[in-house]
Amino acid sequence: MDKNTITGFILMALVLIGFSWYSRPSEEQIKAQHERDSIAAVQNERPTPDPSRDGGEKAGALLSSDSEALALTGERREDLDSASILFAASQGTAQRLTLENDLIRVTINTLGGLIEDVELKNYQDQQKENVHLISAKDSRMVLSLATKQDNIITDQLYFQPLTKSEPDGSAAENSVTLRLPLPGGSLDFEYTLRPDAYMVDMVIHANGIANLFAPSMNTLGIEWADRARQLEKGFDFEQRYACIRYHRNDGKTKNLSETGDDEEDIEEALDWVAFKNQFFSAVLISQQQLTQAHMKSQLFKKGQGYLKNYEASMQTAFDPTGKQPTQLQFYFGPNDFNTLKAHNGLSLNADKDLELEDLVYLGWPIVRWINRWFIIYLFDWLKGFGLHMGLVLLLLTLIVKALVYPATKKSYLASARMRVLKPKIDQLNAKYPKQEDAMKKQQEMMQLYSQYGVSPMGGCLPMLIQMPIWIALFNFVPNAIELRGQSFLWADDLSAYDDVIHWGKDLWLIGDHLSIFCVLFCVMQVANTWISMKQQQNAVMSPEQEQSMKMMKWMMYLMPLMFFFMFNTYSSGLNYYYFLSGLTSILIMWFLRKTTDDEKLLAQLEAYKAKNANNPKKTSGMAARLEALQKMAAEQQRLQQKK
Repeated sequence: MDKNTITGFILMALVLIGFSWYSRPSEEQIKAQHERDSIAAVQNERPTPDPSRDGGEKAGALLSSDSEALALTGERREDLDSASILFAASQGTAQRLTLENDLIRVTINTLGGLIEDVELKNYQDQQKENVHLISAKDSRMVLSLATKQDNIITDQLYFQPLTKSEPDGSAAENSVTLRLPLPGGSLDFEYTLRPDAYMVDMVIHANGIANLFAPSMNTLGIEWADRARQLEKGFDFEQRYACIRYHRNDGKTKNLSETGDDEEDIEEALDWVAFKNQFFSAVLISQQQLTQAHMKSQLFKKGQGYLKNYEASMQTAFDPTGKQPTQLQFYFGPNDFNTLKAHNGLSLNADKDLELEDLVYLGWPIVRWINRWFIIYLFDWLKGFGLHMGLVLLLLTLIVKALVYPATKKSYLASARMRVLKPKIDQLNAKYPKQEDAMKKQQEMMQLYSQYGVSPMGGCLPMLIQMPIWIALFNFVPNAIELRGQSFLWADDLSAYDDVIHWGKDLWLIGDHLSIFCVLFCVMQVANTWISMKQQQNAVMSPEQEQSMKMMKWMMYLMPLMFFFMFNTYSSGLNYYYFLSGLTSILIMWFLRKTTDDEKLLAQLEAYKAKNANNPKKTSGMAARLEALQKMAAEQQRLQQKK
C-alpha cells in the first residue's frame, strides 16, 4: 500500500468524520429534547384509559394517556346536540374487524373507521413477538370533512360494518365496508387487503350527501401521528435511519432530518408520505395526490422505548357527489428493496410509478447507482444459494475485491516504479541540497519521471475508482433487512452491534459495550497502516516529503482509534465487512509484493528510457500542468532575484 493509498484512506476518513460532525444535533436541539423528555416523564405517570370500553366512550379512549405527544389539530367535541346531523353516529359500540393474509394482520376499529393496529407475521421485535408497526397506543389517524353544519371528524364517530364477519372477527374475503350514516345518505370506507402483499386499499365513497357540503368543498383532511417504537437493539443506529420520507409528484423523494428535530411545509403535491423506521415503514399513498402537507419529526431520548415522534397533516381530493371516489392505499411492511419495488405494481393508478423502493436509502446519486445496478443484484444472487449471511458477506467482499483488483494492481505498480527510482531521486537530492534550489530539483525530477514513463499521480486514479464502491457498501450493508436477526459467530444480530462485552452503563464516546467486530476492523486498519509505513521507507520522497510523512505517520495510527469511536455502535455486519475488506487488502498487497521483481521492473524502465531517448514522451495531463507551474514559479523567482 503506497502513499496514494494512504492518502485515499485519509480522505475517506475525513469525509466520514466530517459527515458525523455535520450531522450531530445542535445545542438548541439537545436543549429542546431535554424539555420534551421532562414533559414525557410527567405524562407517563398518568393512567392509561382502557380502549376496550364502548358505549358513550369518545375517540380519546383509543389514545394512550400521553396523547399530547400525538396531538393533532382536529377539533374535538365531548358532546353533540341531538339536533346535530352527527348525533346518531356519535352513539354506538366499538367493534374491531381484522383483515389477514400470510404476511400481515390488520385491525380496523369501527370507532373512527380507520386502521388501529398492523401486525407483521414474519418479523419479530426484541421481545421475540411479532412486530406491530401500527398500534392503538402509539398511532392515531383522523380524517375530517367540513359540512355546512358540523365538521365530520372520524375518530369521534361510530361506523357500521356492512360486510359479514367470521366468528373470529375477521372479514370475509379480506374486504370490509364501514358506513357512517348521515342524513339522506352515508359516507362509506371500503377496505381491501391484497393477497400475499403488504398493501391495503381504501376507497371512500359519498352516497347522497352532496347537500350537506358547500359547493366549493372538495378536500378531505388527513392528520396522522405516530411514535416510532424502538424495534432493534442499537438505538443510536436505528434512530439514525428513522425519518419521515415523502415522494413528490415530480418524482423526487425527500425526507425530514434523521439526526435532529425538523418541521417542514411542503408546497409540492405528494404521491405518498412514509413514517419510516430502519427496517419497516408505514406509508400513506393517495391516487389523487396529497397537498398542503405539513410534517414534523422530534427525537426521543435513549431508554424511553421510542425513536421519534412523527406528525403529518395534509389534504386530498374529495367529491361530495360521489361520482369520483377518494382512493387511498397503505403499505405496512419491510424496507426490502425488491418487496417495495414489487408493490409499485399494486398501485390503483396503473400509470403511476410510486417508486416505493426509495424508502431504502442507498446513498448519493453515483453511489446509489452502484448499489442499485450492481451490489443489490450481486447480493441477491449470492443469497439465492441459501448461504448464511456471514458467508454471503464474505463472498461479496471477495468478489468486489476481485473486480477492483486490476485497479489495485495498477496503483501498486505505479508505486513500485517510483520505489525503484529512489536511488536516482537520492542523487537529485544530493545535487540540490539547498532550499533555494528546490525549484530546479523539482524540474529535473519531473524530467526524470518523463524519461522513464512514470507518473507521480499514477496511483491516485485507481484508488479514486474504488472509493465509490467502498462508500456504496457503507450505505448498503446497514439497510439490508436480510441481515436483521441473523446471527454469526459471537454476533446475535448482524444488523446491530455485537455486545459480547457490555457493562450496562453509557460511557463517554464508547457507550455501554465493546463491539468485537469493530475492534477487529480497527486492528486491521492498524496493520494496514504499519505495512504501508514500512513500504514508505523505500519510497521516493524528497526531504520535504519525508518531513511531512513524519507528521502523517501518527495521524495514520490515530485514524483507527477515531474509527473505533465512530463504528462501535454500527452494525456488526458492516464492521465484519470492513474487517474482511482490510484483511483481503493486506493479502493482496502481500501477493503483489511477492510477485513483483524490483530488478526486472527497473530494467523495464531503463529499456523504456533507451527506446524513447530520441523521441521523448511529451508530458501531459496533471504532470504537464505541474511542470508549467514550476517553470512559471522559477521564472518569477529569477526576476525577483534580478531586481
